[in-house]
Amino acid sequence: MNAPLAEQFLTLQEVVAAAKSNLPPGPWSYLVGGAETETTVRRNRHALDSIAFRPRVLRDVSRVDCSGTFLGKPVRLPVMLAPIGGLESIVEGGAASAARAAAQFGVPQMLSSVCQPGLEATAAAADTLRVFQLYVRGDDAWVDDFVKRARDHGFTSFCLTVDVASYSRRERDLIGRFVKPWRARALEGATFQAALSWDQVKRFKDKHDLPLIIKGIATVEDAELAVQHGVEVVYVSNHGGRQLDHGLGTAAVLPEIVRAVGEKAEVWVDGGFMRGSDVVKAIALGAKTVGIGRLAGLGLAAAGIPGLVRALELLEEEIRICLGLLGVTSLAGLDASCVTPAPAVNAPDTFSAFPLMGA
Repeated sequence: MNAPLAEQFLTLQEVVAAAKSNLPPGPWSYLVGGAETETTVRRNRHALDSIAFRPRVLRDVSRVDCSGTFLGKPVRLPVMLAPIGGLESIVEGGAASAARAAAQFGVPQMLSSVCQPGLEATAAAADTLRVFQLYVRGDDAWVDDFVKRARDHGFTSFCLTVDVASYSRRERDLIGRFVKPWRARALEGATFQAALSWDQVKRFKDKHDLPLIIKGIATVEDAELAVQHGVEVVYVSNHGGRQLDHGLGTAAVLPEIVRAVGEKAEVWVDGGFMRGSDVVKAIALGAKTVGIGRLAGLGLAAAGIPGLVRALELLEEEIRICLGLLGVTSLAGLDASCVTPAPAVNAPDTFSAFPLMGA
């Protein structure tokens, strides 16, 4: 275990195995689990596994560029650390450790408002592109205060998560009697989140000039409403399968949402993205940024800040190889012609992206 991480972790699968070994049962179940039957978790993977590539050959791919942009700013990969509540139960330093890893590697971080050490301390931890994600737990003045604090501490955009009108039943946590330390904070003022509507989106756009991201869009209808309200980013997400059970996989709804939004807003996506090939599929289908939540948590659990950096390095290598084998020299060269529907091969679950686990 004292070997350099580049030798210790040759694959993302080994990162996952180390995370499972390091985490106690409660935090592990919280990180990997979903709501009720976990059908949405599996459908996220099934949707990704039901996309095949259409490679082109005899093209010069001696140089491949994996970089992207994030709201117009250059980033090493078109990947963002998605918001996770309670990261402090997974790694010492919580969100501040994630921020340091994001800065070290060169990708943005979206900070959850229920993650410690909080907005100010996380911003002070590292100089990186950062977005603040808010669960609404107060009135308009309460929201405005968070907007001001986010702006004052260098957060370049603001996100409202909108798929948590009710907190789901996460049965792994319930069966394991895992009482999340941050759950009490999340419950305070929860009726404000339940009452959230397009009226508050309009008010935000009328009052504030920070770019606004709406996270939790899962239908064309809501994507169209978002752009009608001037939202800069439609974030396609089902909370990693952790909220509404029996939802569709995000990769399944992504193409129609991209078509509906057009050039009016950027489309981001998360939900089961574990491999470089997953990221390539999302970009080919029109997403600008891919959020990684569980994978980021797994990297941190495996070996702290260096573990997450190593996971991102492996993800980048997978993306580079995938692009080259597709006959594409950059992410800008991807489009829908690079992919096609195909039957999934592996039975989907949280870790079906790693079929050699336990082999």
